[in-house]
Amino acid sequence: MELTQLSLYDQAVLLFAAIVLFTSFVMLAQARIVPLIHTFAWQGALLAVTTTLVAYVTGHPHLYISAGMTFLLKALLIPWMLHRLAVRLKIHREVESIAYPSLTLLAGGALVVFSYYVAIPIVHLSTLVTRNTIAVSIAVILLGMLLMITRKKAVSQVIGFMSIENGLFFAAVVSTYGMPMVVELGVAFDVLVAAILFGVFFFQMRESIDSFDVDRLNRLREVD
Repeated sequence: MELTQLSLYDQAVLLFAAIVLFTSFVMLAQARIVPLIHTFAWQGALLAVTTTLVAYVTGHPHLYISAGMTFLLKALLIPWMLHRLAVRLKIHREVESIAYPSLTLLAGGALVVFSYYVAIPIVHLSTLVTRNTIAVSIAVILLGMLLMITRKKAVSQVIGFMSIENGLFFAAVVSTYGMPMVVELGVAFDVLVAAILFGVFFFQMRESIDSFDVDRLNRLREVD
């Protein structure tokens, strides 16, 4: 279907989905911790807005609850927790060195192309209004994985993990119009608990090796 044949709200869903994908690239290129956290917060807010639009277009009222939970949890609470941890651990001014940043962004672009290639059969068979955004959700997941692979700081890897969860949630919204509410509540609780546990892990990591570079964990050896 041509873009001009879609309704205004359908076009708005595609637009915000594209901006969500853009935030994944911004996180991939961001070297400072605090702007990385803020970008993750913006991705959560955009995800909530997109979910709200999908709820309006499709007439699924339970998606409004999902959008509200997403905004409170991923745009406000978890970014606030991560920002507070960064300040308390005195890493909010640190700049992480990124190896081969240009190649990383090119790899991200290749993953987006791959996502659209993988989603072609789904788009052709699906009758959902949001079928054109399925590739975007796959790309957000893969870019989150790439962020975890290319970064050495634990905080950046945690944000990459949370971004993967954003992509999985977005995939559920655009492919099936959301999961059952009990499942979504369980996932939201798990994500919140994971964020708290990551905070505890950060403090333990700082006390143990005085660094957030996960490569140092690979060089640890047992001492008799």
